[in-house]
Amino acid sequence: MLPRLFPLALLAASLLASTSRAQQPALHTEREGAKPLPLPKSDDSFHFLIFGDRTGGPPEGLKVLDKAVHDANLLDPDLVFTVGDLVNGYSPFPAWEKEMTEYRAIMDNLRMPWFPVAGNHDIYWRGPDRPAREHEASFEKHFGPLYYWFEHKRCAFIALFSDEGDGTDAQREFTKPSNQPMSERQLNWLEKTLTETKDLRHVFVFLHHPRWVKATYPGAQWDKVHSRLKAAGNVRAVFAGHVHRLRHDGIRDGIEYITLATTGGSMPGHYPDAGYVHHMNLVSVRPDGFKAAILPVGTVMDPARFTPEFIAEIDRLRALPIDLKAAPITLNPSGRGAGLVEFSLTNPAQSPLEITITPDAEAAEWLATSESVTLSIPPGESRSGSFSMVRTKEGFDGGLRPPSLELRTELLQEGLRIPLPPRTVTLGVKLNALPPDFFSSPADKALQFDGKSAVRVEMGTRTLPDGPYTIETWVRPASDDVSADLISKAEQSEFALNIAHNVPGTHLFAGGRYNSAIATTPIPAGQWTHTAGVFDGQSLTLYINGKRAASVPASGPRGLNPLPLFLGANPDARSAPTQILTGDLREARLASSARYSADFTPPQRFSRDADTVFLFHGDRLVGPFLPSDSDSALNGSLTGPLSLVKP
Repeated sequence: MLPRLFPLALLAASLLASTSRAQQPALHTEREGAKPLPLPKSDDSFHFLIFGDRTGGPPEGLKVLDKAVHDANLLDPDLVFTVGDLVNGYSPFPAWEKEMTEYRAIMDNLRMPWFPVAGNHDIYWRGPDRPAREHEASFEKHFGPLYYWFEHKRCAFIALFSDEGDGTDAQREFTKPSNQPMSERQLNWLEKTLTETKDLRHVFVFLHHPRWVKATYPGAQWDKVHSRLKAAGNVRAVFAGHVHRLRHDGIRDGIEYITLATTGGSMPGHYPDAGYVHHMNLVSVRPDGFKAAILPVGTVMDPARFTPEFIAEIDRLRALPIDLKAAPITLNPSGRGAGLVEFSLTNPAQSPLEITITPDAEAAEWLATSESVTLSIPPGESRSGSFSMVRTKEGFDGGLRPPSLELRTELLQEGLRIPLPPRTVTLGVKLNALPPDFFSSPADKALQFDGKSAVRVEMGTRTLPDGPYTIETWVRPASDDVSADLISKAEQSEFALNIAHNVPGTHLFAGGRYNSAIATTPIPAGQWTHTAGVFDGQSLTLYINGKRAASVPASGPRGLNPLPLFLGANPDARSAPTQILTGDLREARLASSARYSADFTPPQRFSRDADTVFLFHGDRLVGPFLPSDSDSALNGSLTGPLSLVKP
């Protein structure tokens, strides 16, 4: 028989070797010459969580505990331990029972086993009819043994009882040194347990009071316990709670002493870096040791929350429009002024919103009547608020910094507040209507554009009535190849006057399409040229220095838009200036009539009449404003620094 067994043994050995090779971790790819990647350990590792104290906190602490349970289920550890003080206690049984039921109802939602440790709040009875052993029997009936151990994946978990009292029936008090040592009975049980677990890989110990802190527990005689843990040789860590603050007492004889803060318990506030935090300890166990990390409650996120619908809702809220009364703040030429800023917000979400609006007013320039307004907005509803803003600075030395509103939005879902990135909305500031004699003396200046900044004029949709109009200006291009808009409100609608490589043109969106009258020759650089675009209801005509240069048929209703009009630029779809002029402008006028029907001599300075919508002489600035010599007071705002030059 032996000769037959030998080949079978060789075959078995070969199969084992082959299986071993097949089970070896490897990186699989068809790519050659790539950098090799290190592979993770393939050992028998696992994780467990530890919850801190619950007691002493407000009823909201139960919500913290519930959130911790939610986090634990997402992390899916093998088990969860506590370090005691599960109920507020210090009461007769009826109150204790109510708190126990609340705690268990939350913890029983864990999808993995959880293991209790008894603390002083769980055991101490205060009030009439105190039993000799206080709440010990109730704890063991409803939670589990006062001390115990179990094995999991070649590791031992030992729960100790640190509130035994002094061995008599006297009322217990953990601050008394006589109540701090471990009883001989439990100490003998621990020694027996350590012997039974000596062949296991790791041992972890849990109790409520950090009895090893001699300054707090002078009578604890912890050295008796530590010597036994040390002698076992495989005890890796001791975890405790009670103090409601993170504490690490280092590693002693290979045993790490760790104290947890709270998981719903009382604290002076949320100061994680000072050790005050609602948290769990996540412990990762490997054959060669363990690592413990602190996870604040609520920081574990479920990727399943971030559905396309949820992301779309968040994006809508980030761009939530604030309904503002247009430019409610007006300034006089001295720079002083005020206004009532009225706003409203509508909640488009399926959940409530809480929005805090704060005026971001620079102290040296603006004052607000309130520091902030918080609006709670149910789904589909609107809420309003207001501030009064006052500019206290006189003049415009150093420019004008418009005030703004900062919006901080939180989406309120069940048990969750989702803060969104803050958003700033700049408030409009207008120049008051000027006195009639403001432009009585010409200033002999022109407005110089640098290709970066322009003049913005807020017109709305109906400032220029549908029908005939005239736009005209004097322009001096800075070079022979300038392409820019001179006066424009065109964005798939409205009208414009421009130059393209110094060739003038005028454009009108009417009858559902663009109509363009464009010259055939460029205008010279460094010289003033008058350009005008005239629409009479039947045709669109371009005049250069008072001479007809081009004309095309054009009719039908004008396409309107709510965008601003720009001098020296064209508005894009977001109302930003594009195609900005490099050169000089003076005397820009928009009229609600066809002012010219034949050749004419352009005036060097325009005047206003009943048809004038706006008139900008371009010869003076009031801070960041270009004043309009028109009854409608459509003053322009500079989008950036512009200069005045000699014409």
